[in-house]
Amino acid sequence: MKEIIFIQTGTGIDVHGQNVTKASVRAVENAIHSNSMPGIQQALPDESLDNMKTHVKLAIPCDHDELNHKKIKEAVPYGDVDIKLVDGGMRTTSGVVLNEEDDHNDQMYIVNASIEVGY
Repeated sequence: MKEIIFIQTGTGIDVHGQNVTKASVRAVENAIHSNSMPGIQQALPDESLDNMKTHVKLAIPCDHDELNHKKIKEAVPYGDVDIKLVDGGMRTTSGVVLNEEDDHNDQMYIVNASIEVGY
């Protein structure tokens, strides 16, 4: 990315089911869904959203192979999206195992996201 125009952060949690993808999508949505970038198109080369690049950085608390990159990219509405994974986030007890929620154990996953938008 040549220029960063906008950065936002978010947190996502999957309390039941131990699904790091679900927690990651929630972190991305938390970062971007309460923001408006009314001047973004004018700041991009050729004033085109096709030129927007989005870097998604995720701090996840488990094996990186468990993450579904396609679902993460689908959570970002515009631009060429790339994903970088780092160790982080948190795995902690939810205090209960709910079989009807597909729990394998009592762990919940917490993921942190940093979304960089630019060109």
